[in-house]
Amino acid sequence: MDITSPWMNPELEGFRDAVRRFIDSEVMPHQERWKKQQHVDRDLWNKGGAMGMLLADIPEQYGGSGGSFAHQAVVFEELSDAGDMAFGVHVHAIVAHYILNQGTEAQKRKYLPRLASGEMVAAIAMSEPGAGSDLKGIRTSAVAGAEGYRVNGSKTFISNGYLADLIVVVVKTDPAAGAKGVSLLLLETADNPGFRVGRILEKVGQKGQDTCELFFDNAHVPLENVLGGVEGKGFAQLMTELPYERTILGVAGVAAIERALRLTVAHTRERKAFGQSLMDMQNTRFVLAEIKTEATVARIFIDRCIEDMMRGRMDAVQASMAKYWISDLQCKVIDQCVQLFGGYGYMLEYPIAQMYVDARVQRIYGGANEVMKEIIARSL
Repeated sequence: MDITSPWMNPELEGFRDAVRRFIDSEVMPHQERWKKQQHVDRDLWNKGGAMGMLLADIPEQYGGSGGSFAHQAVVFEELSDAGDMAFGVHVHAIVAHYILNQGTEAQKRKYLPRLASGEMVAAIAMSEPGAGSDLKGIRTSAVAGAEGYRVNGSKTFISNGYLADLIVVVVKTDPAAGAKGVSLLLLETADNPGFRVGRILEKVGQKGQDTCELFFDNAHVPLENVLGGVEGKGFAQLMTELPYERTILGVAGVAAIERALRLTVAHTRERKAFGQSLMDMQNTRFVLAEIKTEATVARIFIDRCIEDMMRGRMDAVQASMAKYWISDLQCKVIDQCVQLFGGYGYMLEYPIAQMYVDARVQRIYGGANEVMKEIIARSL
């Protein structure tokens, strides 16, 4: 990036260098193998935990690295800038923040250190075959008994689902209470015979990131594992924590836009057509000028969002703006870049083609962009 982000400092630059070295040595060399097996190696999580990048913005008292949101943003930027779409740190960090901000003290002390070290891999199970962005429409139920909750239902499109040791499951604990009948449960997958991982789903892109169906047939969750210790708070907890997820998507999206521009500038300088480089053609120069301008605007906006996250003043409306506008722009920019690559842009051996297929879901997960616009509209 040409712009020096105002939230950066020498300590963060050192952390960025360490994250970049880790990605170069432990993440990028294995991308093709992970695509074929549809998930990363389990020990990558332990390595990431030892490096301190899994929960970079979780307090040290809970096993995290004790940094700010800026530290976690650096992790997301570097993964996106490298082109990785396999290592599900994003979902893992999101779950950690649910526990940090909404969990009981006992839940924080039990789970956060294990998530920070990579001993446990985390996932969050919201979407169902009949309910995606409309979380009020979920059907997965949890009934409390003397020995704990019995969870029944199914979830789909669950990132990290194949390797997950801990899953935040969105359930109905009181089906008659509407939004107030939704709860979040902390389900451990080990030695839980009522829990089953279905097939790893075959996606258009992001093939190295495991995305699964999950099935619950009287799966067990201890009574003390309702997030926050009280039933019926799930919908409010989701609304409180979703801005973190949506800001993350904006951070990764801007890094992807900047990478696409960098790759395309290099290509158009080298590629010859009609006796001159593509960069010497006015159309190419004008398209890249537009992309450069949009990338700069997006960078300034996301930098403001990162600073607002650091200061605790990021709200749902601003996060929705970041998520929808940046992901729309990411898809538009990468499509324009593919066009400038010509036939090479359609070949998966070229990074720009892989970025094209990986980017499309950004406009869907984390809340469809149409839902983001509705959230923004309600604030008017």
